[in-house]
Amino acid sequence: MTDQPQITLLAGPTASGKSALALHMAARTGAVIINADSQQLYADLRVLSARPSEADEALADHRLYGVADAAEAWSVGRWARAVTPLLDELRGEGRPAVIVGGTGLYFTALTRGIADIPEVPVAAREKAAEQIDFLGEEEYRRRLAAMDPVAEAAIAGGDRQRLTRAWAVAETTGRALSDWQADTRPILETGTYDRLVLEPEREALYANCDRRVTLMVEGGALEEVKALMRRRLNPELPAMKAVGVRDFAAHLAGKASLADAMDAVRQATRNYAKRQLTWFRNQTADWDRVKP
Repeated sequence: MTDQPQITLLAGPTASGKSALALHMAARTGAVIINADSQQLYADLRVLSARPSEADEALADHRLYGVADAAEAWSVGRWARAVTPLLDELRGEGRPAVIVGGTGLYFTALTRGIADIPEVPVAAREKAAEQIDFLGEEEYRRRLAAMDPVAEAAIAGGDRQRLTRAWAVAETTGRALSDWQADTRPILETGTYDRLVLEPEREALYANCDRRVTLMVEGGALEEVKALMRRRLNPELPAMKAVGVRDFAAHLAGKASLADAMDAVRQATRNYAKRQLTWFRNQTADWDRVKP
């Protein structure tokens, strides 16, 4: 056990009440609240990602919220590189922290470690995708095996996403993806953190998801999507894949009624929450559970 200030990891699915609980904990302990949600990183998605309001952010010190532009592609590695010096800073100041969010891989990076792979430019990923179309998968795999035989052998047939990522990483960094993945260590030392998962009953969680979509529309979600559409960003960027962007964009383009778009976003939000519940049950089985 070290003498570091205690860190609390607070995970859970969307619409489970994590932000409110984190704020309560911060008010009680003076902790800094650190974002561990991949969508709440983006300044362009305050409403769509249900980021804490300006009023809530004023009640406690919030970090890594709204720090990225939608044109950027933040990965778990980039988040890890941002959170590590922040935790060092807070440790030096003697301040506790609550790391809160629903992105499971961020918590994996904290507690088990994850490959710190440098950012791969969108252009490099697009070039890799063009190569697999031009060469065909068999020849593409033969050439990938020359760069990264471990990754090539581990990737199932037809898995274009993983094949092109392995190619793009090797070409961009000059180092095999499998080598990057083998070089891992956790960000946090054992004994320096508590682990909590907020796990509401599924029926109540789904009802919260549905209510959240209504509140998002009332709070300006359509205006957020309209602003993103005006920028004509690459649809493969993480921010453009956020729940709600595609369906509300279809409505704004005249391809769906608002009611139909909202129903689609409600379903997508429930599906996302279900996937998160499953992930946390499988990957954090030994964490303490909190029932709202």
